[in-house]
Amino acid sequence: MDLETRFAFERLLDLARSDTGQARRAADFVLAWWNEASLGRFDMTDLFAVDPDIAEAMATVFSWLSRQSNAVYPTEYRTEMEALIQEWRPDVWAQSREQA
Repeated sequence: MDLETRFAFERLLDLARSDTGQARRAADFVLAWWNEASLGRFDMTDLFAVDPDIAEAMATVFSWLSRQSNAVYPTEYRTEMEALIQEWRPDVWAQSREQA
């Protein structure tokens, strides 16, 4: 991940961990990348409900992903992603712990 994308992604992670109205939308975007099938809920119309700089961070991450020749996931952020799953998808988190 290049520095611009890393900065944008970390900005979204920070927002997703916050207690603001935009936090859920940032979490939905980030979690949809991690595992769309079980965690994804990102609605493209949510772009209208976030500040322009947050929409730009999402666009930066999405644009970077579109240039990758293979699927890429932010595995170096596993701890942060698991914390988001616990926070925003507690049912999925509980189910994953039961299976482990």
